[in-house]
Amino acid sequence: MIYPLPTVTDHRIGNQVQRCPLASVLLFVLCMTLSGTSRAASSPPETFADLAEKLSPTVVNIYTTQLVKASRSPQNLLNNREMPEQFRRFFGLPFDQDQSQKDQKRTSLGSGVIISKDGYIVTNNHVVSNADTINVRLTNFEEYDAKIIGRDPKTDLALLKITPKNGLPVTAFGDSDKLRVGDWVMAIGNPFGFEQTVTAGIVSGKGRSLGSGPYENFIQTDASINPGNSGGPLFNLKGEMVGINSAIFSRNGGNIGIGFAIPANTAKNVITQLKEHGAVVRGWLGVMIQPVTPELASQFKMERSIGALVGEVTPDGPADKAGIKPGDVIVEFNGKEISQVSMLPNLVAETPVGSKAEITLQRKGALKKLPIVIARLKEDQVAPHEAKDNLNKQIGLEVQDLTPEIATALGITDKQGVLITTVEPNSPAADAGLRKGDLILEFNQKPVRDVKAFLNESKGLKAKSTVSFFIRRDGRTRFFGLKLK
Repeated sequence: MIYPLPTVTDHRIGNQVQRCPLASVLLFVLCMTLSGTSRAASSPPETFADLAEKLSPTVVNIYTTQLVKASRSPQNLLNNREMPEQFRRFFGLPFDQDQSQKDQKRTSLGSGVIISKDGYIVTNNHVVSNADTINVRLTNFEEYDAKIIGRDPKTDLALLKITPKNGLPVTAFGDSDKLRVGDWVMAIGNPFGFEQTVTAGIVSGKGRSLGSGPYENFIQTDASINPGNSGGPLFNLKGEMVGINSAIFSRNGGNIGIGFAIPANTAKNVITQLKEHGAVVRGWLGVMIQPVTPELASQFKMERSIGALVGEVTPDGPADKAGIKPGDVIVEFNGKEISQVSMLPNLVAETPVGSKAEITLQRKGALKKLPIVIARLKEDQVAPHEAKDNLNKQIGLEVQDLTPEIATALGITDKQGVLITTVEPNSPAADAGLRKGDLILEFNQKPVRDVKAFLNESKGLKAKSTVSFFIRRDGRTRFFGLKLK
């Protein structure tokens, strides 16, 4: 094809001017080359096959089993072998009909990724937290029993260990901070039991929060993630692991293009501590923070709505000693801009205890830098997941705060309350009739605005005591009473 020589408009005289033919040709070739380079840089890869073939051996399938105690509800007593013979005859029950009183095994599926040749594997805490047995299957069909080295419910990460026959292929950590919205990513996992499933998409967002924990900083992706993908890796095009797939947002339980992964930089720090200590030690600042809305930014004379607005300062905590006050907006931590409020808890948590940090804050329109010594976070200084675990054992439910995003998605008009996310089968909560999606407004006749308040009200519950719930379901409110185990 013959391209015409380009022309330009001389805006001084309003006429088109033909440039020198040689200069025009060189300019045209340069423009076409740069244009082609730009298109190549932004175009999707021709195939993910080579990447998938290389990385799949580093991804494992995880199968767990949990022994669930049989319910002792009146309905199931009819089939209980412990029932006296005369009553069984009266109800016409055969003597071998006792399946409902047997303990049952519950199985679940998940994924994991190998990070060392000698068998260390990263997965999600929720994949293994209640498991009695954990089985790991490699791509070569070798199977191993796994033990838990450490768990961190706050970031939903867990470290497992197997003893392989030979050295294992390993995944390398990437720098998740370098990810940009729009970058290509690839997920490998075990969705619905379909082993070694490969999906691809882009980074849809960064710094996402689902309202279920203080250290959320999720990578959002439209790469298909489904139940069973939990704990599997999210790779960049260099073959580096940039995230651990953890959650999906869905109204029907399946993928709708909104998946979430724990950033690799967060995971790397947590996994290092789990490997060395079996637990995670976090830094503590001693402030309650909230986002800076455009309206608040205008009031505080800020050009952008960034930073973490301090709403409360813990007396004698690190922030209090450093001179931070309610109303201050923390805009930088150790030189890193706090573009989103969710960044600050993670940056503080990853800072070594006892080390000095520098905080830049805005106070009454002026910037101020303050030195601060980071203290150690104690378990009772945040809503403890141990209390959540105990609540799950006693009552049989898991909960989370009601965020505006979740309220909108579920069509809930309430602005406060505690949302039930899981009801364990055969638990007191299930026997009483509580359901996933119920919004708890009161517990033992006391209002509960959030999970922290709910956990405080439920502290010290005694075995076999009676508790009450006031909940909203489908726009209507009602009371539920149940007796603890």
